[in-house]
Amino acid sequence: MTAAAATSNTTGGGAPPPSPSSDDPNARYTFNDAALTALRKSSPWKDDPSYFQSTAISPSAVMKMMTHCHSGVEKGVKKGGNPIEVMGLLLGRPDPNTPKTLVVTDVFPLPIEGFETRVIADDGDVINHMIALGESLETTRKEKFMGWYHSHPFDVGIHSHCFLSQTDISTQLQWQRAEDPHGNPFLAIVVDPLRSLAKGHPELKAFRAYPPEYTNPIPNQCPDGSIIHEEQLRLEKWGSCSSAYYELEVEYFMSTGARNVLSLLNRNFLWMRALGSSAMCEKEARGRYPERVEKVAKKISKLDPQSGSGSGGGGGDGPGGMMMGSHHRGRSKATSSSGSGGAGGGTTASLEEKMGNKPPSSAEGGSSGIPKEENGSDELGKACQEVVEITTEKLVGNIAQLTKKDLFSHVASS
Repeated sequence: MTAAAATSNTTGGGAPPPSPSSDDPNARYTFNDAALTALRKSSPWKDDPSYFQSTAISPSAVMKMMTHCHSGVEKGVKKGGNPIEVMGLLLGRPDPNTPKTLVVTDVFPLPIEGFETRVIADDGDVINHMIALGESLETTRKEKFMGWYHSHPFDVGIHSHCFLSQTDISTQLQWQRAEDPHGNPFLAIVVDPLRSLAKGHPELKAFRAYPPEYTNPIPNQCPDGSIIHEEQLRLEKWGSCSSAYYELEVEYFMSTGARNVLSLLNRNFLWMRALGSSAMCEKEARGRYPERVEKVAKKISKLDPQSGSGSGGGGGDGPGGMMMGSHHRGRSKATSSSGSGGAGGGTTASLEEKMGNKPPSSAEGGSSGIPKEENGSDELGKACQEVVEITTEKLVGNIAQLTKKDLFSHVASS
């Protein structure tokens, strides 16, 4: 049953239907119209900058988003350039049964393409397209446009590229100021298509922006609620505006009918695809693999194995320079230092400190006033983590291929 069909049941005569239970798998596909109207009218999110805690996304919305974002990657690569950033609108509503959850039922791609710098809907044709689309949906759907999504097709690294840049924050705040007071809270979703291809599952995150006058009472808190004291690591994971927005938990919902169909497909058909294919053998994965290896090799070559510090400073062709989207990223490259004071930290630091999970102790350069980011151990840890990820993917893929070969060879011989 589609969302449109479900919501049409709420407009008939007589008493409104009871609110569905939150435990019902079909609950997200219908709603009490009167309860939703009351929620929009009260707008409790106006008094709480972090009111919403989660978002629920339908399977069709996820598939359409991922397909659109992957098409931008393919289009840019076919032209011999970088992957193209794309943008679209989210259709949905706040949920009266779980008021702190935003429900995304559908998405609509927009004719917007961005190269490296930004994706923003400021073109006249795009605005007219949005107006026409909104008018057509008013007659067929009870939901409203309640958010936007766009892609960050940057190189696969140790961190997800799902974050909001300064331009994204500005765009999101404009939407929130225009829509939130009228009972339509606005959501932002960022998709990392290249990481999704590499990992084999959707890599996306949902965000809301804080009002400009809001100050987070917890120092160094990141959008996901974690606290990272190292500024450089915070920049790499969440961009330069990490204190200006927060992350919502993402969940996916599916109707009973869809679950039954998927179960049938898995039992009768999809198991063959799982046995007959390997992620590492896919065309996209094979194409990105040499680039990932070259990137890590360049990063390691710039590190002094004796001191763990950079040899020769950071050039424009370093790992940070190889990644596109300088405006979107809003992240400064990790600085490297070949000066004194870093030798001890590079060889005696614990594994946790090299991986950037805790600040360096005073015995490892803290008392000398040299930040951890400057002694190269952060860069060494990141390089090691990338090597582990690439190696693990190849090992798992090879093991899977050998297992399949042994299995099918044994079946054929018998």
